[in-house]
Formats: sequence, structure tokens, C-alpha cells
Amino acid sequence: MELTGWVKNYGWGRKGINSAVAQLAMANDPDFTLDDEETYAEMWMGTHICGVSVVKETSETLDRVLKKDLPYLFKVLSINKALSIQVHPNKCEAERLHQERPEIYKDSNHKPELAIALTPFLALCGFMPAEDIRDYIDEFPPLSELIGKEAVDELHTSPNAESIKLCYEKLMTSDEEAISKCIKLIAKKYQAELKSNDLLEVFTNVNRDFPGDVGVLSLFFLNLLRLQPGQAIYLGANEIHAYLDGDCVECMACSDNVIRAGLTPKYKDVEQLLASVNFEGEHPDKKKFIPYRVDEQTQVYIPPVSDFAVIQVKIGYALESYKLQIQAFGSILIVLKGSRALRLNTAEGPKEIVVSRGSIVYIPVESAPEVEFAQAENCLDDDFVGYIATFNYFRVP
Repeated sequence: MELTGWVKNYGWGRKGINSAVAQLAMANDPDFTLDDEETYAEMWMGTHICGVSVVKETSETLDRVLKKDLPYLFKVLSINKALSIQVHPNKCEAERLHQERPEIYKDSNHKPELAIALTPFLALCGFMPAEDIRDYIDEFPPLSELIGKEAVDELHTSPNAESIKLCYEKLMTSDEEAISKCIKLIAKKYQAELKSNDLLEVFTNVNRDFPGDVGVLSLFFLNLLRLQPGQAIYLGANEIHAYLDGDCVECMACSDNVIRAGLTPKYKDVEQLLASVNFEGEHPDKKKFIPYRVDEQTQVYIPPVSDFAVIQVKIGYALESYKLQIQAFGSILIVLKGSRALRLNTAEGPKEIVVSRGSIVYIPVESAPEVEFAQAENCLDDDFVGYIATFNYFRVP
């Protein structure tokens, strides 16, 4: 079944044709109308109630056709300015938060997620090692003054998760006026230090978009990752993070639960974030998520949860046919480059769909044990790139 994705126009998205989401939406939906002044932030693919995909042939929503919800939510993001400093609750927290405050936490599911860069991609992910946070605080005296001598001394004496927690709690609960003053002093008097730590551009951009916001100072606590296309990060429950710039494919458990505490006009639940977040510091290299290589054409991103996995398929244009081995779980394919004749079995029998950039296809359980990507008439002389979200049935040898 060919699908139409659901486009979200959040303010942090890229505008008009500069957005990868807008480009894909134009290719995916002939009825899509581009507005050069509109932001196009996300394209949702799946059965989540806040953005259900539609079957092109019948105009029915995918959840009604399947008569169930998929365990994952698949997205493309196109980011122009920072998303919020946030964590996602674990399953128990999600159930409690949804029961206590359903107007904010709208479902009871956890939300582990995987982001795969499509362009150079900038993100904050997890706390830095305590020693690195200590060095930043020492290098920027306004930050040290804001946090206070007691917490900073504890970080020097015992650089560990507990002292990171003490310092970050002091930061996040500081007076707004004091936070703004600290940021202004760093911006005015510590340009050289920001530049030497390769933070000047990021600090300036984030402070421009969210002037005086406490989230700006999270740059001195969290790992700044610069991903190249194909590189990924996995964000488990309680992992603090913020996407800052670039385009990515994202897959997650079917939830929209977010605990926010900075860089957002939305509700900030600082108390809950501090209660939920994992304060263990790690080197940034440990935050990059490595896929498993199946063969020359395929690699799989296999997170430590059952809700989802993501298959990346890259096929050289000269290869006549490639058969992808799959299991009997409903999957969603999005094509980012090139074109192919997708041959698969369905409940109605064998089917062939010519797919190209922007195509979104639901691959039914009847397609197992394989789908074929074949050359077809009028296919572009270009390499093919697609991503497939599916249930995590993989077991790495």
C-alpha cells in the first residue's frame, strides 16, 4: 500500500523548499501545496493518533486498514533551530505521568528513539564526563558563579554523576534574571574561549533563537555531537538530548511523550526532568550508535528495545535486482533517492510498485520472506536509498 505522510509545521522546522520534509511531501502527495513562508518540521509515518498515515488508493487511515496500531512511529525531521532540552520517560514514568497529567503527557507509552543523520547533523546527547564539565565551569567564571561554590567544589572533589546532578540542578533552578546575566557575560567577554572549544557558532545561534534561556548553558554540560550522513544516535529512556540542526530519519516507540526543560516556548517541566534524567557522564564517541552490516546493500540499526528497528537499503543503479530478506511484521519504507520497481506479495497476490524519492509504502506481513528491488523501465540512472521501519525481530550473530 502506498501511503501519504502527515506533515507537521512546528516553528523549529526549515522554511519552504529548503525543508527536506517539504521536498518529500511534494514528491509524495500531488495535492500538497508549498508555502515558502511556512515551516515544515516533520513528516510522520505510522498509526499514531496525532498523525496517522493515509492509504493513497482508498483515502482510509492506516490504522483502520490494519485494524491495529503499529508499535513504532517513523519520521523525517528537517531542523532549522534547536528542539527543546528534553528526556523521554520510561514505561513506568509514562504510565504515571499520563494518569496524573493527561493534558501534557498524552499517552502511557515510553519513547525510546533512534535518529539517523541524512545531512550533517548537530545534536546534544547525554552528559559529558564529569571532568569535562568541571573544566568548562572553570573556564567560564560567570557559569561557576551562577552554580555556586558549594556545588562546584563538590564537582572538583568528586567528579561523578552525583556532583553533575548537584551542579545541573543548581543551574536549572536558578533565577531567570541570573541565568540571563550569565549568558550575556559569556557572550560578551568569553568569545575567545567559546571559539577555542568550537562552541562559538552553536552558542551564538542557540542564544539568538532562545535569548537568555537556561538551555543555552546546557552546552557546557552535554555532549555536542556532529554526525555525518548515515551516523546515528540512540536515545533510551531518561537520556537528556536536544537536536540542534540538520535533517534526519527518526524512529521511536509509538508515543509523543516529552519532558521538556529548556529551548522551547512549550511547557517546561523542570522538576520532572531533573527527577527522571540519567546523570551519568560519558565520552561523546560512546553516544554514536553503530549499525549492523548485513551485506553490501543493507545495514540495520538495532536498538535494545523490541518496538522498532530501522533497515537502510542502498543499491547501486547498475545492480539489476536486490532481494531483501524480511520477517512477517508490518513495515514502512520511505525512499530518499533513486527509483526501483518494488516487488512484494500482498493478501491480494503479487504486486509491483515503482517507487522513487518521496514514495512511502506499507510492506505487509504477507511480503515475508523477501521483497525485491528491481530495475524497471524509466527508472532513474541513480543509486537507490531507502529506509524501512519495522518491529525489532533482529538477533545479531
